[in-house]
Amino acid sequence: MAVLEDLGHALALEVIAAAEELGDDKFFDKVAKVVGDASPTLLEAFTTAYRVRVADARARRFVEAALKAKRGGTAAPRG
Repeated sequence: MAVLEDLGHALALEVIAAAEELGDDKFFDKVAKVVGDASPTLLEAFTTAYRVRVADARARRFVEAALKAKRGGTAAPRG
């Protein structure tokens, strides 16, 4: 269902931005509880979108750090 995926994706983006602004690395868990209480189906879409985006961001930071280390002649980060 496209609407479900769109809503989960949009909410995930908002939560990532809000967590950064709030400085609250547990903000996702709080929102997930609220969503899950109302709609387990939306919770699944939201959780998937959030985790995929967070994993992508972490992977990209790792790649950047590895390239920076290589170019600077320093040890590569541990994976």
